[in-house]
Amino acid sequence: MRITGTGHASMRIDTAAGSILCDPWVNPAYFASWFPFPDNSRLDWETLGNVDYLYVSHLHRDHFDAEHLKRFINKKATVLLPEYPTSQLEDELRELGFTSFLRTKSDEVHELDGGLKIMIQALISPTDGPIGDSSLWVEHDGIRVLNQNDARPTDLSRFNELGHVHAHMLQFSGAIWYPMVYELPDAAKTAFGKQKRDRQFDRTWRYIDDLKADHVFPIAGPPCFLDDELWQFNDIFGDEGNIFPDQAVFLEEYAKVGGTNGIVLLPGSVTSLTAAGEAETTHPVPVDEFFANKQAHLEEMRERKAPIIAAEKASWRHPEIDVLGELKKRIEPLLEESIYMAQGVGGPVRFDFTDSFGPTGEILESIVVDFPGKQVRPYAGEKVRYRFKTGRALVEHLIHIDEGDWVNSLFLSCRFSAARIGQYNEFVYAFFKCLSEERLQYAEGWYDEHEKAVEAEDTQFGDWTVQRRCPHLKADLSRFGVVDGNVLTCQLHGWKFDLPSGRCLTSVGHKIRASKTE
Repeated sequence: MRITGTGHASMRIDTAAGSILCDPWVNPAYFASWFPFPDNSRLDWETLGNVDYLYVSHLHRDHFDAEHLKRFINKKATVLLPEYPTSQLEDELRELGFTSFLRTKSDEVHELDGGLKIMIQALISPTDGPIGDSSLWVEHDGIRVLNQNDARPTDLSRFNELGHVHAHMLQFSGAIWYPMVYELPDAAKTAFGKQKRDRQFDRTWRYIDDLKADHVFPIAGPPCFLDDELWQFNDIFGDEGNIFPDQAVFLEEYAKVGGTNGIVLLPGSVTSLTAAGEAETTHPVPVDEFFANKQAHLEEMRERKAPIIAAEKASWRHPEIDVLGELKKRIEPLLEESIYMAQGVGGPVRFDFTDSFGPTGEILESIVVDFPGKQVRPYAGEKVRYRFKTGRALVEHLIHIDEGDWVNSLFLSCRFSAARIGQYNEFVYAFFKCLSEERLQYAEGWYDEHEKAVEAEDTQFGDWTVQRRCPHLKADLSRFGVVDGNVLTCQLHGWKFDLPSGRCLTSVGHKIRASKTE
């Protein structure tokens, strides 16, 4: 089996029974804020895209690059489709010209031509990707590979059941806007960022230890930020609170916990795997040398990609759009139908729209999405718990393209600032991910079922008896739970719970059941 690195979470898997291209991403994503690093735009995509199978793990735009898929990927390729609750991924791929689909069943092995076996595990909570994330397991001629990309399953036991894995590809770096965009003192941002950075690595070590593969490949990040307004997010300034460590940092941190089997794939790197557990890798340039010159590579990319960013920015403004009126038309019917998410948000959310392409500049208009009042209206000076500030042009563009997922566009762009009073509230972001009838109905149904689920099984932490499954996303706390004093932390996503009261310390809702042995 041969693995060719094609950038970020993308790779091409070649076997004697066929080839699979995974998650090809080349063009900038999220309002031209994210770019793949190292740069993969100069690869021979005509050749790389001539494959038998295509696997797109989910709809995040650093995995689903519509322009690149349309231009370079063989439309005769069979799409290995995760079992998702909505048809959006298939619909969008069909619009690009793909016609052959294998609709997989989650956690079931499918045997393809020539003895090639695949299994896709789909995660389908409203907080997994843009309504869904997935991992791909591949086996041929006794060699097994798990491409976990940036999915976060509660455990990897299903993959272990299928036999020893020779290569494990997984995320290790950040892919979020927290804490950088929050209006906090620099010292607080650094402290929160360091906590997140450490938690990312801890989660990665846990997954690696679960699977015990022969070789570990850090993938799915980090992106790089080439716009001058976002340049500070690149991890080149010695900031211990930066959440975007690169592959070279991964190898350093992995070595600290005894890891010796890490392999970095640059775009164009090729690893040949054998059933005996051997891996031979060739690189287009020496890996150590490449990352030693990271800043120079970024500066060269910034200059070369500047016209692309400028062209994207020129397309965003639509001053003819009545932002308030259009948001009322789109969002108010969804507010009327929302029960769980509206109750979960529990108050108005304020948006300040500026005259720039981000949070700086003069505020032109302030509106409120009033969840209890079920309306979108002008801001009336009232106190709000959640506030966002971004460029009016960005929201004009979202309306212009009828974007139904502000998380997979505006928020991941980091072109905004945020402030809140109190805890993180996942329902805020869940709702703005579901600005379509199909997504809203699915998320509401999921929360309804989730709220009614009875957690009967327990686990023990010293003299504390605690429900075994985390109230957040059902992680197994017997494996991911850590208790310090009276606080339990689920290390899968970093959520904390006060055991005496059961209260979630990280977000609104999600009370845990816990009792202390007398």
